Amino acid sequence: MNILGEAWSTLADVLNPHGPAVNAAKSYSPSDFSVHFFLQLAVIILTCRVVGWLGQRLLKQPQVVGEMIAGVVLGPSLLGLFFPDLQNAIFPKETRNILYVGAQLGVGLYMFMVGLTLRLDHFRSKAKSAATVSAAGIIAPFLLAILITPMLIGVPGLFTPGISQANATLFMGACIALTAFPMLARIINENGLANSALGTLSLTAGAFDDAASWCVLAIVLATFGAGPGVAIVAIGGGLLYVAFMLLFGRRLLAPLGRAVERRGEMSTQILAITLMLFCFSAFLMDAIGIHAIFGGFLMGACMPRGRFVEELKQKVEPVAVVLLLPMFFTYSGLNTRMDMVNSVGLLLVALGILAVSILAKFGACYAAARLTGEDNRTALGIGALMNSRGLMELIIINIGLQKGIIGPTLFSMLVLMAIVTTVMATPLFEAVYGRKARQTGELDPRDARLATA
Repeated sequence: MNILGEAWSTLADVLNPHGPAVNAAKSYSPSDFSVHFFLQLAVIILTCRVVGWLGQRLLKQPQVVGEMIAGVVLGPSLLGLFFPDLQNAIFPKETRNILYVGAQLGVGLYMFMVGLTLRLDHFRSKAKSAATVSAAGIIAPFLLAILITPMLIGVPGLFTPGISQANATLFMGACIALTAFPMLARIINENGLANSALGTLSLTAGAFDDAASWCVLAIVLATFGAGPGVAIVAIGGGLLYVAFMLLFGRRLLAPLGRAVERRGEMSTQILAITLMLFCFSAFLMDAIGIHAIFGGFLMGACMPRGRFVEELKQKVEPVAVVLLLPMFFTYSGLNTRMDMVNSVGLLLVALGILAVSILAKFGACYAAARLTGEDNRTALGIGALMNSRGLMELIIINIGLQKGIIGPTLFSMLVLMAIVTTVMATPLFEAVYGRKARQTGELDPRDARLATA
């Protein structure tokens, strides 16, 4: 009964303040925030475009990987290291809260657009494979976390003193099991996989893995003083909302599609209703403790198809991708320090975590895909995509650092793991699947040219 009472209290507390702002300065006026915000946007867009272009030309990486690196470039790891006064003048700590909100809007809206392109027919045809790959991508990381966590706890500075082995294991398992859902979606889109069975299978399995990781994180946070109500609201509320959307969502949203078909275009009224529904869905998933991006993705997946999707993507996608999404990468980069792994021993620990993480995701997902009947090349492609972790990893480890679960040193090691596994995803995928698939016509080569345009 007390647990249910705490769950209700957690739900009722959604709109109340949840801690102080990040070093909020009372001397900042609204115009001060405005001045900094527009300057930050200009610097972010310029840096993301330049670094993304260099990544495409020099490293053959998709634009999205360049944007992730650009976020780290603008943070304390590079700009703040060599030009700390300039970095602090452009991104003062007092403005981080506003940048955070823009970041959540950008990534949530982009995942809404990704949901619009989800091929449910491919998902139904690959449901068994997606479930098996997802299960392998969750079980293997937690098994390996059980093996390595006792050794990590023995290294000073990695975990907060006094943390239980169970909580440390759960957190490490969640970090290793994570797949970079937004990053994976961009890589799939930019490599011409959006309408392929392989892309849909990987994206669906990645979504399940991320949702499971966030639920585990909610359980860990509940034992750190947040109370069991946090875990109950997160897991129970998430399952109820997903079930409602899958059972009734498409039927309830169908009139929007019919209105666009009758008119031949999307009116501003239909656009306003659609964006309102996206915002409510993102709010709901964020409020219960999962993440706004899952609300956006789920709402997009249940939206009408056909002309509705074409009109909505034309009106919204360019602004989401070019203007809003880069804020997400930059905000995470501002919280990232790459100078914490500063000894040979710590470097070996970091390399060990990296090796275990690759084995747990690439190896396990490859094996699961093979067991469900996928050919060797397709299974390797799935493993390469699922191994990407990106900035979803940065989000979860930032929470772990802020809540006192891990120390700055382990945080830096996990940042290194996130960057390496993400950067290796595209070249590895091209080597084991993409190049051959375009030669044989399985993938449209035009998609690859568009990705580098």
